[in-house]
Amino acid sequence: MPGVPVTESSDMILTMCAVKKSFGGVHALRGVDLEVAKGEIHALIGENGAGKSTLMKVLSGAHKRDSGDMTLDGAAFEPLDPLHARKSGISMVYQELTLALHMTVEQNLMLGIESSSFGFIRRGEFSGRIQKALETLEHPDITPSTRVGDLSPGGRQLVEIARGLITDTKVFVLDEPTSSLSRVDVDHLFEVMKTLKGRGVSIIYISHFLEEVKRIADRFTVIRDGETVGKGIVKDTTTEGIIELMVGRSLNEMFPSIPHDIADDFFTVKHLNGGKLPLDVSFSVRRGEIMGIAGLVGAGRTETLRAVFGLAEMVSGSVSIEDFTLKPSDQSPYGMISRGIALLSEDRKNEGLSLPQSIATNITLSSLGRLSKWGLVSEKTINDVSKKSASKLAIKHDKVTDRVDSLSGGNQQKVALARLLEEDAEVFLLDEPTRGVDVGSKVEIFKLIGELASRGKAVIIVSSYLPELLGVCDTLAVMHRGVLGPKRTIGDWDEYTVMNEATSGVEITA
Repeated sequence: MPGVPVTESSDMILTMCAVKKSFGGVHALRGVDLEVAKGEIHALIGENGAGKSTLMKVLSGAHKRDSGDMTLDGAAFEPLDPLHARKSGISMVYQELTLALHMTVEQNLMLGIESSSFGFIRRGEFSGRIQKALETLEHPDITPSTRVGDLSPGGRQLVEIARGLITDTKVFVLDEPTSSLSRVDVDHLFEVMKTLKGRGVSIIYISHFLEEVKRIADRFTVIRDGETVGKGIVKDTTTEGIIELMVGRSLNEMFPSIPHDIADDFFTVKHLNGGKLPLDVSFSVRRGEIMGIAGLVGAGRTETLRAVFGLAEMVSGSVSIEDFTLKPSDQSPYGMISRGIALLSEDRKNEGLSLPQSIATNITLSSLGRLSKWGLVSEKTINDVSKKSASKLAIKHDKVTDRVDSLSGGNQQKVALARLLEEDAEVFLLDEPTRGVDVGSKVEIFKLIGELASRGKAVIIVSSYLPELLGVCDTLAVMHRGVLGPKRTIGDWDEYTVMNEATSGVEITA
């Protein structure tokens, strides 16, 4: 194992040795070893399905391990359930958020740790901690009385993080915490992590953004196919070396170049105004063009796509395909799908997938009309189509009849993408298409996007990950406070100019 650091066992706050876990005939963990030192930021790295989340669920008491040993602060550790683990000093922020959307921020932060007198909850006991945690995150629009359901996915992610800041934590686990955060919020989070590290708190940081791992982590452990395959000191290891450990092979090109010709304007939005956002947005996308929309969380990027697709209010404006302006009756998801417009939601858990249903059902759900004969669709047809899609996107699964919620987050994202591909749309609205997806799978998705453009499709990508936009898109526009700036060719942009316009709304021109 490259770059293995020498660390005394007495310095370890957490050890997990030869941990195994199976679900039926699927071996999720085949004997994973993990050691986390006191007051360090330790990156846990691996592709989707490698076993990272399962290992952390064992640590947090959500799963019982089949075998192996764990110690916490020098003593044998056997969490009975998540509440027991939390009270023992394990704070967990899952990749899929675990919030009660109908409750306030304060109520969510107190869930499971409330104290009471004579049957009444003593709210004042934690009010100071709650306020301090929210102030630490520097997000003034998130207050104790804010209803969590009214927050954006990025805002909800911050509430999850705040939950771990109000208890006496020994090990803080962050599973893909930046996937919905803007650059500014990521910077704030990293400052919080450094503060916690300075207090002696250990942090297990799970992320597919390796540049973030290089920036913030001290040491790393890589797991692949349920086994530990490498560990080391981050600053002594190259990104390429970590990727090769993750995928078990050399990865030469992060953003594959798929030749595609850009034709005439095809999809046009004019003077679009939503209920609150966006504000007078106009843009056009040509056949074969990949257009990116950058901006901070809350700038109105997602609201723009949702208004176009009929999932959010469109107060005024028009949407056209070629020379045909869509009618008001088309302003619904069904109408848009029938007109050849497909949307990938950033919230796959609640909108992008039907988690209790099978992989096959999810992939074919919005293309049943095309697959039917005389109004009937055979199960064989659904399964055959889904097998081809699952193979093309390299979805890790046992059978296409398996439930989607049995898959890892990244493989769930691939199922959501597979559904769009089966629709055979002409315009693809992709909101955070690689959220929670590992490096190898990102390359596959980028290749698929390039192939869509090569087939003359119009593609619009909203992403909080600037290297993705700069590496994949042909053109880019930046949104600031609901207003979309001018679209320019990708060669006219770099990370500085994008962030400057996103934070100030001021366009920098050559």
